[in-house]
Amino acid sequence: MNETKPTLPDDYSGFLAEVRERIRSAQYAALKAVNKELVGLYWDIGQMIVQRQEDEGWGKSVVQQLSVDLQADFPGVRGYSAQNLWYMRQFFLQYREDAKLQPLVGEISWAKNLVIMGRCKDALEREFYIRMTRKFGWTKNVLIHQIENQSYEKSLLGQTNFDRALTPELRAHARLAVRDEYTFDFLELATNTASGSSIGRSLPESRTFCAPWADCSPSSAVSSGSKWTGTSISSTCCCSTDGCDVWSPSI
Repeated sequence: MNETKPTLPDDYSGFLAEVRERIRSAQYAALKAVNKELVGLYWDIGQMIVQRQEDEGWGKSVVQQLSVDLQADFPGVRGYSAQNLWYMRQFFLQYREDAKLQPLVGEISWAKNLVIMGRCKDALEREFYIRMTRKFGWTKNVLIHQIENQSYEKSLLGQTNFDRALTPELRAHARLAVRDEYTFDFLELATNTASGSSIGRSLPESRTFCAPWADCSPSSAVSSGSKWTGTSISSTCCCSTDGCDVWSPSI
């Protein structure tokens, strides 16, 4: 027996499109929040390692053992290799004296932070690529291409078009950009099998992720003492198209 297809209002298709976009916006905001927590965690670990080394003279063998123990405690989580622990240390040392960039590094994924740390020569160049990655949703490969193409140097000569708004096509690209390889590991989810529902179950139920009336000011994160703190990005402004993302060097 065939079921009769319900008669739908004329504007149903538009309503469906709005709901779909709202869901995608919330998913993107949730992934951004997870990445912020991950970068904040790595900041804290890096700071803890540096403090022990400076205060108690701990050496390389301690970091090696820490890696072994963490990987045993969190099997399948690739972020606790010895090499990555050294990157966390370098990350903290790189930015601990830079109050301006500290709030920005939590806005992009760990993989992209590593690219910028390793390939950029000074604070102004790092600031430029952090802001542009956040604004335009660059993936890791796109970021590498922009650095190799000397986009920073060209911006100083006024040869770029970075002042354009984020288009709907780039919004979809930006959602992919936050799916860093460590994100699902951090949540202890299988990268290849994690679904939207499993991600949702692993994240806390919070208005931060889904309130349509949330404040649309840019998210922020600051280092305060030994604790990284920050606010999650609002789902209503997840594409960061407002003027606050315009790069202006502090010269």
